[in-house]
Amino acid sequence: MRTNQHGASRVSHDVQRSLSRIISELKDPRIGLMTSVTRCEVTKDLKECKCYISVMGDEEATMQGLNSAKGFIRKQLASSLNLRNTPEIEFVADHSIAYGVDMSRRIDEVIAQDREKNGE
Repeated sequence: MRTNQHGASRVSHDVQRSLSRIISELKDPRIGLMTSVTRCEVTKDLKECKCYISVMGDEEATMQGLNSAKGFIRKQLASSLNLRNTPEIEFVADHSIAYGVDMSRRIDEVIAQDREKNGE
């Protein structure tokens, strides 16, 4: 039996795009304005979806707001996508952007120290 990896990645991309739009339209004050959906992983049977969220601001409050709005978000997702099943959503905090910014800052510091050391 062949698996349809292309179809799964297409669905994941569609879910990510729809969730980004839905989350940006939420009126919950706990959800930060700079909240991004960085990646979604939908299982092959479309029963579950891990949604990775990056937040600039109060991450804990944003995750609480998203988790309390899960039912509404899932309902909006079902109406925007034409899928056999609408997946249960699990929100996961994604720290990759903050990690990248921190590593970039550290590299800049090392370069500056190296320039001072070499007298440039």
